[in-house]
Amino acid sequence: MLPAKYAPLLFGFILSGLMSLLVSGISTYRAVGFVQGFAGLWTSAWLTAWVVAFPVVLVMAPLARRAVAWLVDSRP
Repeated sequence: MLPAKYAPLLFGFILSGLMSLLVSGISTYRAVGFVQGFAGLWTSAWLTAWVVAFPVVLVMAPLARRAVAWLVDSRP
């Protein structure tokens, strides 16, 4: 188990991995269809996307939290 202080980093790692997996899969399918070698193309696209998505999620998450806090009524 990891210490709790790593929770935001782990959350960003998992979220960016899952979202980039889904989006790259859809994009790859739309671009080439379900062709032979699709899994390899998808994996390549996913890893490239994840390398970009992970740091972006870490930077954008605090901004998204602030935007949500600003848009949501926190009164009881």
